[in-house]
Amino acid sequence: MDNSPTSLFESYEQDFQSIIGSIKQKVEVEAVAQTGEQRKATLRFVEMELDEADEMVSQMEVEIQGMPQSIKSKYQSRVKSSKSELQKWKKQAKDLHFAGARNELFSSRSNPSGADDPYADDEGRSQRTRLLQGNQTLADSTRRLEDSQRIALETEGIGADILTTLRSQRGQIENARDQLQQADSSIDRASGTLKGMIRRMYQQKIVTGAIITVLVLLILIILWEKLF
Repeated sequence: MDNSPTSLFESYEQDFQSIIGSIKQKVEVEAVAQTGEQRKATLRFVEMELDEADEMVSQMEVEIQGMPQSIKSKYQSRVKSSKSELQKWKKQAKDLHFAGARNELFSSRSNPSGADDPYADDEGRSQRTRLLQGNQTLADSTRRLEDSQRIALETEGIGADILTTLRSQRGQIENARDQLQQADSSIDRASGTLKGMIRRMYQQKIVTGAIITVLVLLILIILWEKLF
């Protein structure tokens, strides 16, 4: 398993490019050749894939927070490029939505059967009403999507702050551990010094006792010689 600080970023970026490739196929090839419900279904799939791609970009930004400062700017540029590409496909998908809605509206207005069908005007108004409702629903969905993106970005910012705090706390713990190790070393040195002092004290006591014993013997010998 690759434990390098960029491995997850690379994985998310590969997933992002794969999703973008699928979106490109649908937007530039499939949706262009389709009309009506087929195009709507394809664009719904595109919307879901755009959400997935957006999530991949968010994950890439989270991974950047844990990278060394020396390589962070390089990967930030790659995320910026991915965001620009994502926005491009979002705009193209939105343009296809509105183009399809506009074509349906013009089609209903240019229906040649309206002159002979007394119900044509009612049907046209009904279609326009449904189309306007569809546009309103699309606008509401877009607004909800933007709100979700905003919340995701706020959550991402909170997550980044938590990661920064955890890294700071880890540094403090490592510093405390180093200081504890230094204190242990100082205690060991002080203990060795104290043991040496005690050993020298006992040696001095023995030497002092020996000197006193020799002096006492000398005094006794001197007294013996004077008395006898």
